Amino acid sequence: MSHSPATRSDLIDLVRQWHQSATPWTPSGLETRLDWGPPLNPSHEVLSCRQLNRVIDHAVDDLTITVEAGLPLQDLQDLLAEQGQWLPIDWPRAGAPGTIGGLVARGLAGGLRQRHLGVRDQIIGIGLLRADGVEARAGGRVVKNVAGYDLMRLLCGSWGSLALITELTLRLQPQRPARSSLLVDGDLAAQDNFRTELLRSSLTPERCDWINSGDGSWQLRLVVSSVSNQAVEDQLNRLESLALQQQLSAERQPCTDPLTTPLDASQSAQLVRLVLPPAQLQLLLRDDAMTTLKPWCWELAAGAGCGDGWCDTATPDHQLEALRRSVSRLGGEMTLLKRTAGSTLPAWVDRPSRPLIEAVKRQFDPKLQLSRGRLPGVHQETL
Repeated sequence: MSHSPATRSDLIDLVRQWHQSATPWTPSGLETRLDWGPPLNPSHEVLSCRQLNRVIDHAVDDLTITVEAGLPLQDLQDLLAEQGQWLPIDWPRAGAPGTIGGLVARGLAGGLRQRHLGVRDQIIGIGLLRADGVEARAGGRVVKNVAGYDLMRLLCGSWGSLALITELTLRLQPQRPARSSLLVDGDLAAQDNFRTELLRSSLTPERCDWINSGDGSWQLRLVVSSVSNQAVEDQLNRLESLALQQQLSAERQPCTDPLTTPLDASQSAQLVRLVLPPAQLQLLLRDDAMTTLKPWCWELAAGAGCGDGWCDTATPDHQLEALRRSVSRLGGEMTLLKRTAGSTLPAWVDRPSRPLIEAVKRQFDPKLQLSRGRLPGVHQETL
């Protein structure tokens, strides 16, 4: 059953009641992605923060904002745009963006990490509610405040398994009015050489992504932004020259929104997340396990080594398991975010640090109430 308390005090009272009865429950935002990751137990309660959606403080001059976790991402970005600011965090794929708390709980960075780092790097303060109904805070509302334990990084990507995120203070960026993209195409090895030279140069594209629209061919898509059209033009000229040195084609394309990408995953039946060392990505693109997934679309951050793949139709488990083995062999991890009915593949597998992960879980949630079966890095569905 889903619950959506109207006030923070109501939410705290409900969590305390559940703690007394050891009732298992799962934190949620707008409940738009409860089908992601390990399956939910239908007998467990769901606690939505959709009504906790206030802007607590927006320090425009300091480029920080404090909001409740149930604030929708779209509303947050619209509010910031009125002040010429934005939050440089990739929106989740497949549907509406969801809430800021849900995005942080999943911790999934994308191509914007090329220039702006990941989700956890944008958080300077956090408020949380423990499984026993006790509130806690870490960090602060100014960028230089580093007091206390770094709970921000611990909770980012925890999938609601340690605590309910109730409040976030985030660092912001001024909007850059000038923006354009460049599509680089040609031999895959030459594209990887282009990527390597780009990372060694003084050029700072906003994103640089390996993209595959489902036909098996790979291209590099770069987005360049700056304060003026001339500055963007200068960067594009240098990028085109770099591509020409590698005998690659480079096509300029319009780009007005840094948060949207040309590939649509809204109708995907399967969705996976890959994270591996950036230098190993090119090896994965050539791997047999990857090339056999020809109907799949991909967008992988070339400079950060993370990204997503999706497909509108069902893919046999053995093919996805082969891809997971290849990713692991290259030093990475694969998470199944969306699976088709009947799939028996786990969303994630045990990490070597599983004993430590379980120990942290028991410190935060001794009764193992929160998000049972959805503890990242632990395959068994007992935690």
